Amino acid sequence: MYLTTETKKGLFKKYGNGATDTGSAESQIALFTHRIQHLSAHLETYKKDRATQYSLQKLVGQRKKLLSYLKDTEIDRYRDIIKKLNIRK
Repeated sequence: MYLTTETKKGLFKKYGNGATDTGSAESQIALFTHRIQHLSAHLETYKKDRATQYSLQKLVGQRKKLLSYLKDTEIDRYRDIIKKLNIRK
């Protein structure tokens, strides 16, 4: 599987407050971004996979909600995570 426990812990450690910090907005955004990149690569190969397209749209929406929450509450954390993940241009 593409998303192992070690991968999750690495993402949480790098972008969150530690390996066990699974609930912070930064760690959730990092996890969603990793999953979005994986699904996008899958869709490049299998263009007609509608279930994956639906899942990708759902993940992008969830990430967008978290980013807007972070932007409204703490703009410095928002700018930091955007810069680290290279999401926006």
